[in-house]
Amino acid sequence: MFKSPVSRRQILTASAGAAAAIGAAGLPVLATGSPALAHDKGHGHGPGKLRAEPLIPSRNRGIILYSVRDRISAAPDDSGVPYGFERVLARLAEIGYKEIEFAGYNQHTSILGRQITPAEIRKILDDNGLVANGTHTSINAATFEQQLDIAQTLGMKHIGTGSDPTGSAYRADWDAAADLWNELGRTARKRGLKLYTHNHDAAYGFLLDAGPLDANGRPTRSSGLRKLEYFFGQTDERYVFFEMDVYWAYVARFKHHTYVDARGNAKEDLFDPILTVAPRTERFPLFHAKDGDRAPAQANGYTMVPLGEGDINFQQFFEVIGRQDYHHANWEQDSAPGGTANPGQSIDFAGISYRNMSELTIYRR
Repeated sequence: MFKSPVSRRQILTASAGAAAAIGAAGLPVLATGSPALAHDKGHGHGPGKLRAEPLIPSRNRGIILYSVRDRISAAPDDSGVPYGFERVLARLAEIGYKEIEFAGYNQHTSILGRQITPAEIRKILDDNGLVANGTHTSINAATFEQQLDIAQTLGMKHIGTGSDPTGSAYRADWDAAADLWNELGRTARKRGLKLYTHNHDAAYGFLLDAGPLDANGRPTRSSGLRKLEYFFGQTDERYVFFEMDVYWAYVARFKHHTYVDARGNAKEDLFDPILTVAPRTERFPLFHAKDGDRAPAQANGYTMVPLGEGDINFQQFFEVIGRQDYHHANWEQDSAPGGTANPGQSIDFAGISYRNMSELTIYRR
């Protein structure tokens, strides 16, 4: 059973170390001193008082349909749970979601007697006041124009993939990926879209780019540079963008903190998701707001739970990175489907996660 969202949702300030690093970089820091109201000359009244606003604006609260993939792909049944695009998207709109990130464009053919078309999906979006904010599709040169056609039919401003640009640990492969993505990103921009890639934890592992070579002439040790951070520098900020999966970023923090340098010495370097985004916040238009319970005995260090039920501090994350109006938060939970035993679980988790996302608050003067 999941714990109360009130007891689990942490509204914390940055640690002293993180605050110092952020401040040194000239980035916003959450106050850790006396309460904000102590400096309010209006004493809670008049022009100086604080006001509460949603941390994630309602128009930017989304969901990737992978979280409810069991119900998108379901055949008509008597469970009473929505199935297919028309019914599931209507239910998500009722919950309060305003944006949809796609994870495929197919549903069960028995619903219409054929496969649904992108134009028909667009009408369902429009009928429910929903906006497509992105997609996880295959990004390659051969099919890119076709994928852009679909994206434009659905009204997207972003087109992306759920895979890393390359699974390699070597600079040469990331260089080749950067060349391709710069070119495809330029093509996307001409059609009014931003091309983005989505991370798993491996993308924030370390490059093998130093030390002795192996039998194939490849480096066996690391300079301490992380793979996706290298990709940031090799790609053009005008054409290539990113969707941080916050859960997998914190898994990377747990897993990828030690490398062997060119001399064979073990080095410690703790990954910080906030400090990765904040200096380049406009390169991250999209996020997967995916939560997890700490589980240090497990390989990933976390287990997935509905948003607001876990240990990841989304209040701190979205407040410190800034540009709240610019960022789009898509709830995702890979493990949301409940199978035949609980066919309504993914929709129920969507409701819990939306409520907790909507309750995140920022205070302004």
